Amino acid sequence: MHYRPMTIDDYTAAATLWRNTEGVRLRDADSREGIDRYLKRNPGLSFVAELQGEVVGTIMAGHDGHRGFVQHLAVAAACRKQGVGAELVRRCMNALREEGIQKSHLMLLVDNEAGKRFWKRLGWEFRTDIELHSFILEGGPNA
Repeated sequence: MHYRPMTIDDYTAAATLWRNTEGVRLRDADSREGIDRYLKRNPGLSFVAELQGEVVGTIMAGHDGHRGFVQHLAVAAACRKQGVGAELVRRCMNALREEGIQKSHLMLLVDNEAGKRFWKRLGWEFRTDIELHSFILEGGPNA
């Protein structure tokens, strides 16, 4: 397995993986342009895993200078249970740590039971003391 920082050249393969991964939901912000903007704003914080030249895993991360945010962890079904996801998370957390970030958050779909088990195994804690509220600035209901 080969791990490296994600670039916009990975977009087509990554988007295909995301569309085929249960528990990953794509929105308008996940367009090629949106991901390009995200990667430029957060250089070196997102990673891919490759096997024989094919993208088989992704993780994206960014931060606001205070907290990190992780999204789009996806591993191809044939490569799961081999430590790929955990290694992507490790690399991502190390990159955030190097940016001076000491805490990170992620959002899971409420019915993503496999995701909940995975993150709990890695030591992430489910929070019941906060609520997530969203406001759509532009672009309609899928923004």
